[in-house]
Amino acid sequence: MGLGAWGRAAGERGGRRRGKASPARRGEAAVERRRGGRWVRTALAALITGALVVPLSAAAHPGIPAPPPAALAPVTAATLDEVYAANRANAAEAARMAAAHGDHHRAATDRELAAASRRLLSFDGRGSGRATEVLGDLAHADRVAVLVPGSDTGLDTYGRFGAAAVALHERLARQAPAGVRTAVVAWLGYETPGTVSATVTTTGRAEEAAPHLRELVADLRTVAGRDARISLLCHSYGSVVCGRAAAGLDVDDIVLLGSPGTGAGSAADLHTRARVWAARGAGDWVENVPHLSAELFGTTVGFGTDPVSPAFGARVFAAGDGGHSDYFAPGSTSLTNLARIVLGDTKAVTHDE
Repeated sequence: MGLGAWGRAAGERGGRRRGKASPARRGEAAVERRRGGRWVRTALAALITGALVVPLSAAAHPGIPAPPPAALAPVTAATLDEVYAANRANAAEAARMAAAHGDHHRAATDRELAAASRRLLSFDGRGSGRATEVLGDLAHADRVAVLVPGSDTGLDTYGRFGAAAVALHERLARQAPAGVRTAVVAWLGYETPGTVSATVTTTGRAEEAAPHLRELVADLRTVAGRDARISLLCHSYGSVVCGRAAAGLDVDDIVLLGSPGTGAGSAADLHTRARVWAARGAGDWVENVPHLSAELFGTTVGFGTDPVSPAFGARVFAAGDGGHSDYFAPGSTSLTNLARIVLGDTKAVTHDE
Protein backbone atom coordinates (compact mmCIF):
# COMPACT_ATOMS: atom_id res chain seq x y z
CA MET A 1 0.00 0.00 0.00
CA GLY A 2 1.42 3.38 -1.03
CA LEU A 3 1.58 6.34 1.32
CA GLY A 4 -1.32 8.09 -0.35
CA ALA A 5 -3.49 4.96 -0.21
CA TRP A 6 -2.42 4.36 3.38
CA GLY A 7 -3.51 7.89 4.29
CA ARG A 8 -6.84 7.49 2.51
CA ALA A 9 -7.48 4.14 4.17
CA ALA A 10 -6.73 5.64 7.57
CA GLY A 11 -9.13 8.46 6.86
CA GLU A 12 -11.83 6.04 5.74
CA ARG A 13 -11.40 3.94 8.88
CA GLY A 14 -11.66 7.10 10.99
CA GLY A 15 -14.79 8.14 9.08
CA ARG A 16 -16.42 4.79 9.76
CA ARG A 17 -15.64 5.10 13.46
CA ARG A 18 -17.07 8.60 13.76
CA GLY A 19 -20.03 8.31 11.42
CA LYS A 20 -20.96 10.97 8.88
CA ALA A 21 -19.15 14.26 9.50
CA SER A 22 -20.15 17.80 8.60
CA PRO A 23 -18.56 19.44 5.50
CA ALA A 24 -16.43 21.62 7.81
CA ARG A 25 -15.23 18.61 9.78
CA ARG A 26 -14.48 16.68 6.58
CA GLY A 27 -12.37 19.61 5.43
CA GLU A 28 -10.48 19.68 8.70
CA ALA A 29 -9.94 15.92 8.48
CA ALA A 30 -8.54 16.27 4.96
CA VAL A 31 -6.02 18.82 6.18
CA GLU A 32 -5.03 16.53 9.05
CA ARG A 33 -4.55 13.61 6.64
CA ARG A 34 -2.38 15.72 4.34
CA ARG A 35 -0.27 16.84 7.28
CA GLY A 36 0.00 13.23 8.48
CA GLY A 37 1.01 12.03 5.02
CA ARG A 38 3.69 14.72 4.75
CA TRP A 39 4.98 13.78 8.21
CA VAL A 40 5.24 10.10 7.28
CA ARG A 41 7.03 10.89 4.00
CA THR A 42 9.42 13.27 5.73
CA ALA A 43 10.19 10.88 8.59
CA LEU A 44 10.81 7.90 6.33
CA ALA A 45 12.90 9.90 3.90
CA ALA A 46 15.03 11.24 6.75
CA LEU A 47 15.46 7.74 8.14
CA ILE A 48 16.63 6.26 4.86
CA THR A 49 18.83 9.20 3.89
CA GLY A 50 20.53 9.29 7.28
CA ALA A 51 20.83 5.52 7.47
CA LEU A 52 22.75 5.34 4.22
CA VAL A 53 25.72 7.04 5.90
CA VAL A 54 26.44 3.98 8.07
CA PRO A 55 26.62 1.28 5.39
CA LEU A 56 28.54 3.51 3.03
CA SER A 57 31.12 4.43 5.66
CA ALA A 58 31.34 0.82 6.87
CA ALA A 59 32.07 -0.33 3.33
CA ALA A 60 35.33 1.63 3.43
CA HIS A 61 36.79 -0.72 6.06
CA PRO A 62 38.67 -3.76 4.73
CA GLY A 63 37.17 -7.21 5.42
CA ILE A 64 38.59 -9.59 7.97
CA PRO A 65 40.35 -12.49 6.25
CA ALA A 66 38.98 -15.98 6.93
CA PRO A 67 38.94 -19.34 5.16
CA PRO A 68 35.91 -20.40 3.12
CA PRO A 69 33.44 -22.61 5.00
CA ALA A 70 34.45 -26.23 5.51
CA ALA A 71 33.36 -28.77 2.90
CA LEU A 72 30.88 -30.96 4.74
CA ALA A 73 29.00 -34.18 4.24
CA PRO A 74 25.19 -33.91 4.31
CA VAL A 75 24.04 -33.30 7.87
CA THR A 76 22.52 -36.39 9.49
CA ALA A 77 22.52 -37.83 12.99
CA ALA A 78 25.39 -40.12 11.90
CA THR A 79 27.57 -37.27 10.55
CA LEU A 80 26.84 -34.76 13.30
CA ASP A 81 30.13 -35.19 15.21
CA GLU A 82 32.09 -34.96 11.95
CA VAL A 83 30.28 -31.74 11.03
CA TYR A 84 30.94 -30.23 14.47
CA ALA A 85 34.65 -31.09 14.28
CA ALA A 86 35.09 -29.68 10.77
CA ASN A 87 33.47 -26.38 11.72
CA ARG A 88 35.53 -26.09 14.90
CA ALA A 89 38.68 -26.56 12.83
CA ASN A 90 37.49 -23.88 10.42
CA ALA A 91 36.82 -21.49 13.31
CA ALA A 92 40.33 -22.15 14.67
CA GLU A 93 41.86 -21.29 11.30
CA ALA A 94 39.70 -18.14 11.12
CA ALA A 95 41.01 -17.15 14.55
CA ARG A 96 44.61 -17.47 13.38
CA MET A 97 43.93 -15.41 10.27
CA ALA A 98 42.06 -12.69 12.19
CA ALA A 99 44.89 -12.46 14.73
CA ALA A 100 47.48 -12.13 11.96
CA HIS A 101 45.33 -9.38 10.48
CA GLY A 102 45.38 -7.55 13.81
CA ASP A 103 41.71 -8.00 14.71
CA HIS A 104 42.11 -9.51 18.14
CA HIS A 105 38.45 -9.12 19.09
CA ARG A 106 37.31 -11.26 16.16
CA ALA A 107 40.15 -13.68 16.77
CA ALA A 108 39.00 -14.16 20.36
CA THR A 109 35.41 -14.87 19.28
CA ASP A 110 36.56 -17.36 16.64
CA ARG A 111 38.84 -19.02 19.17
CA GLU A 112 35.99 -19.43 21.65
CA LEU A 113 33.79 -21.01 19.00
CA ALA A 114 36.61 -23.39 18.11
CA ALA A 115 36.74 -24.83 21.65
CA ALA A 116 36.24 -28.58 21.93
CA SER A 117 32.98 -28.14 23.84
CA ARG A 118 31.27 -26.14 21.07
CA ARG A 119 28.90 -27.78 18.59
CA LEU A 120 28.91 -25.80 15.34
CA LEU A 121 26.46 -26.91 12.71
CA SER A 122 27.94 -24.26 10.39
CA PHE A 123 30.60 -21.55 10.49
CA ASP A 124 31.79 -18.82 8.13
CA GLY A 125 34.27 -16.28 9.50
CA ARG A 126 34.23 -14.04 6.44
CA GLY A 127 32.76 -10.54 6.59
CA SER A 128 30.40 -9.99 9.52
CA GLY A 129 30.42 -13.76 9.98
CA ARG A 130 27.84 -16.52 10.26
CA ALA A 131 27.53 -19.43 12.64
CA THR A 132 24.97 -21.99 13.74
CA GLU A 133 25.61 -23.36 17.22
CA VAL A 134 23.82 -26.24 18.93
CA LEU A 135 23.36 -26.50 22.69
CA GLY A 136 22.28 -29.96 23.77
CA ASP A 137 21.97 -33.33 22.06
CA LEU A 138 20.29 -32.47 18.77
CA ALA A 139 20.11 -36.04 17.49
CA HIS A 140 17.98 -37.16 20.44
CA ALA A 141 16.04 -33.98 21.22
CA ASP A 142 12.28 -34.08 21.67
CA ARG A 143 12.01 -30.27 21.68
CA VAL A 144 14.19 -27.98 19.55
CA ALA A 145 14.20 -24.18 19.84
CA VAL A 146 15.76 -22.11 17.06
CA LEU A 147 16.81 -18.54 17.89
CA VAL A 148 16.58 -16.17 14.91
CA PRO A 149 18.38 -12.88 15.70
CA GLY A 150 17.65 -9.33 14.66
CA SER A 151 19.78 -6.40 13.59
CA ASP A 152 23.42 -5.81 14.51
CA THR A 153 24.12 -9.49 15.18
CA GLY A 154 27.36 -10.91 13.82
CA LEU A 155 30.45 -12.66 15.07
CA ASP A 156 31.66 -9.41 16.63
CA THR A 157 28.52 -9.31 18.81
CA TYR A 158 28.05 -13.07 19.11
CA GLY A 159 28.59 -13.00 22.88
CA ARG A 160 25.15 -11.51 23.62
CA PHE A 161 23.42 -13.79 21.12
CA GLY A 162 25.16 -16.86 22.52
CA ALA A 163 24.24 -15.78 26.04
CA ALA A 164 20.54 -15.72 25.06
CA ALA A 165 20.83 -19.27 23.74
CA VAL A 166 22.55 -20.43 26.94
CA ALA A 167 19.88 -18.80 29.11
CA LEU A 168 17.09 -20.53 27.18
CA HIS A 169 18.90 -23.88 27.23
CA GLU A 170 19.33 -23.70 31.00
CA ARG A 171 15.72 -22.68 31.51
CA LEU A 172 14.47 -25.54 29.35
CA ALA A 173 16.56 -28.00 31.35
CA ARG A 174 14.91 -26.76 34.56
CA GLN A 175 11.34 -26.70 33.24
CA ALA A 176 11.34 -29.84 31.09
CA PRO A 177 9.38 -32.80 32.47
CA ALA A 178 11.37 -35.92 33.30
CA GLY A 179 12.47 -37.73 30.18
CA VAL A 180 11.94 -34.79 27.78
CA ARG A 181 15.19 -33.92 26.00
CA THR A 182 15.81 -30.43 24.65
CA ALA A 183 18.20 -28.62 22.33
CA VAL A 184 18.67 -24.97 21.37
CA VAL A 185 20.00 -23.84 18.01
CA ALA A 186 21.50 -20.33 17.82
CA TRP A 187 21.14 -19.54 14.11
CA LEU A 188 23.26 -16.65 12.89
CA GLY A 189 22.66 -17.77 9.33
CA TYR A 190 22.22 -14.49 7.48
CA GLU A 191 23.74 -11.04 7.17
CA THR A 192 21.68 -9.03 9.62
CA PRO A 193 20.97 -5.36 8.91
CA GLY A 194 22.41 -2.56 11.02
CA THR A 195 19.98 -0.97 13.45
CA VAL A 196 20.74 2.42 11.87
CA SER A 197 20.62 1.53 8.17
CA ALA A 198 18.28 1.60 5.21
CA THR A 199 18.21 -2.21 5.12
CA VAL A 200 16.54 -2.46 8.54
CA THR A 201 13.40 -0.76 7.19
CA THR A 202 12.83 -3.16 4.27
CA THR A 203 12.36 -6.91 3.75
CA GLY A 204 15.42 -7.31 1.50
CA ARG A 205 17.71 -9.02 4.01
CA ALA A 206 14.83 -11.17 5.22
CA GLU A 207 14.07 -12.37 1.71
CA GLU A 208 17.73 -13.33 1.27
CA ALA A 209 17.73 -15.12 4.63
CA ALA A 210 14.47 -17.07 4.27
CA PRO A 211 15.80 -19.89 2.02
CA HIS A 212 18.68 -20.47 4.45
CA LEU A 213 16.28 -20.74 7.37
CA ARG A 214 14.19 -23.25 5.44
CA GLU A 215 17.36 -25.28 4.76
CA LEU A 216 18.20 -25.26 8.46
CA VAL A 217 14.74 -26.53 9.42
CA ALA A 218 15.06 -29.32 6.82
CA ASP A 219 18.42 -30.32 8.34
CA LEU A 220 16.95 -30.28 11.84
CA ARG A 221 14.13 -32.58 10.71
CA THR A 222 16.72 -34.94 9.21
CA VAL A 223 18.78 -35.02 12.41
CA ALA A 224 16.12 -34.85 15.14
CA GLY A 225 13.41 -36.75 13.32
CA ARG A 226 9.78 -36.18 12.43
CA ASP A 227 8.52 -36.44 16.01
CA ALA A 228 10.61 -33.61 17.43
CA ARG A 229 8.78 -30.33 18.07
CA ILE A 230 10.56 -27.36 16.50
CA SER A 231 9.92 -23.79 17.62
CA LEU A 232 11.27 -20.65 15.95
CA LEU A 233 11.94 -17.80 18.40
CA CYS A 234 12.27 -14.74 16.21
CA HIS A 235 13.57 -11.51 17.72
CA SER A 236 13.13 -8.02 16.23
CA TYR A 237 14.14 -8.06 12.53
CA GLY A 238 14.43 -11.83 12.89
CA SER A 239 10.63 -11.87 12.96
CA VAL A 240 10.67 -10.44 9.43
CA VAL A 241 12.93 -13.33 8.42
CA CYS A 242 10.55 -15.85 10.01
CA GLY A 243 7.62 -14.17 8.29
CA ARG A 244 9.28 -14.55 4.91
CA ALA A 245 10.19 -18.22 5.57
CA ALA A 246 6.94 -19.26 7.27
CA ALA A 247 4.81 -20.48 4.37
CA GLY A 248 4.73 -24.27 4.48
CA LEU A 249 7.63 -24.45 6.95
CA ASP A 250 7.68 -27.67 8.98
CA VAL A 251 7.73 -26.13 12.45
CA ASP A 252 5.28 -26.26 15.35
CA ASP A 253 5.54 -22.74 16.78
CA ILE A 254 6.63 -19.35 15.46
CA VAL A 255 7.23 -16.81 18.22
CA LEU A 256 7.59 -13.10 17.38
CA LEU A 257 9.48 -11.11 20.01
CA GLY A 258 9.79 -7.33 19.93
CA SER A 259 8.65 -7.47 16.35
CA PRO A 260 8.34 -4.40 14.09
CA GLY A 261 5.99 -6.52 11.95
CA THR A 262 6.45 -9.49 9.64
CA GLY A 263 5.51 -8.01 6.29
CA ALA A 264 2.21 -9.90 6.54
CA GLY A 265 -1.13 -8.38 7.39
CA SER A 266 -2.13 -11.16 9.76
CA ALA A 267 -1.00 -14.48 11.19
CA ALA A 268 -3.21 -16.23 8.64
CA ASP A 269 -1.27 -14.49 5.85
CA LEU A 270 1.87 -16.34 6.95
CA HIS A 271 0.35 -19.54 5.56
CA THR A 272 1.79 -21.77 8.23
CA ARG A 273 0.44 -24.71 10.20
CA ALA A 274 2.47 -23.51 13.19
CA ARG A 275 0.93 -21.74 16.14
CA VAL A 276 1.90 -18.08 15.89
CA TRP A 277 2.77 -16.28 19.13
CA ALA A 278 3.75 -12.68 19.82
CA ALA A 279 5.00 -10.67 22.79
CA ARG A 280 6.43 -7.25 23.54
CA GLY A 281 7.99 -6.12 26.80
CA ALA A 282 6.55 -3.05 28.46
CA GLY A 283 9.91 -1.27 28.08
CA ASP A 284 10.51 -2.20 24.43
CA TRP A 285 11.00 0.83 22.16
CA VAL A 286 9.54 -1.11 19.21
CA GLU A 287 6.11 -0.11 20.53
CA ASN A 288 6.82 3.37 19.12
CA VAL A 289 7.71 2.16 15.62
CA PRO A 290 4.96 3.06 13.09
CA HIS A 291 3.34 -0.17 11.91
CA LEU A 292 2.82 0.65 8.26
CA SER A 293 3.90 -0.54 4.86
CA ALA A 294 4.57 2.19 2.34
CA GLU A 295 6.06 2.64 -1.12
CA LEU A 296 8.97 5.08 -0.96
CA PHE A 297 11.63 5.71 -3.61
CA GLY A 298 10.66 2.52 -5.44
CA THR A 299 10.86 0.20 -2.44
CA THR A 300 8.49 -0.96 0.29
CA VAL A 301 9.33 0.48 3.69
CA GLY A 302 7.88 -0.90 6.92
CA PHE A 303 6.42 -4.26 7.92
CA GLY A 304 2.70 -3.74 8.34
CA THR A 305 0.41 -4.92 11.14
CA ASP A 306 1.66 -4.91 14.72
CA PRO A 307 1.97 -8.61 15.70
CA VAL A 308 0.67 -7.99 19.24
CA SER A 309 -2.46 -6.22 17.98
CA PRO A 310 -5.80 -8.07 17.85
CA ALA A 311 -5.89 -7.40 14.10
CA PHE A 312 -2.86 -9.63 13.52
CA GLY A 313 -4.39 -12.61 15.29
CA ALA A 314 -1.35 -14.11 17.05
CA ARG A 315 -1.46 -15.69 20.50
CA VAL A 316 -0.19 -12.78 22.60
CA PHE A 317 1.62 -13.71 25.82
CA ALA A 318 3.18 -11.81 28.72
CA ALA A 319 6.78 -10.59 28.37
CA GLY A 320 7.07 -8.57 31.57
CA ASP A 321 8.59 -5.12 31.91
CA GLY A 322 11.79 -5.75 29.95
CA GLY A 323 13.22 -3.78 27.06
CA HIS A 324 14.10 -4.75 23.52
CA SER A 325 17.10 -6.87 24.50
CA ASP A 326 15.60 -8.54 27.60
CA TYR A 327 13.44 -11.35 26.25
CA PHE A 328 15.97 -14.01 27.23
CA ALA A 329 17.02 -12.47 30.54
CA PRO A 330 17.37 -15.17 33.22
CA GLY A 331 14.41 -15.18 35.59
CA SER A 332 12.26 -13.02 33.31
CA THR A 333 8.58 -13.57 32.59
CA SER A 334 9.32 -13.76 28.88
CA LEU A 335 11.96 -16.48 29.24
CA THR A 336 9.66 -18.57 31.44
CA ASN A 337 6.86 -18.31 28.88
CA LEU A 338 9.22 -19.04 25.98
CA ALA A 339 10.31 -22.26 27.68
CA ARG A 340 6.65 -23.23 28.19
CA ILE A 341 5.93 -22.69 24.50
CA VAL A 342 8.96 -24.70 23.39
CA LEU A 343 8.03 -27.54 25.77
CA GLY A 344 4.44 -27.56 24.53
CA ASP A 345 3.06 -26.54 27.93
CA THR A 346 0.83 -23.95 26.29
CA LYS A 347 -1.86 -23.92 28.98
CA ALA A 348 0.70 -22.60 31.47
CA VAL A 349 1.69 -19.63 29.25
CA THR A 350 0.68 -16.41 30.99
CA HIS A 351 -0.96 -13.42 29.38
CA ASP A 352 -1.10 -9.72 30.21
CA GLU A 353 -4.22 -8.62 32.06
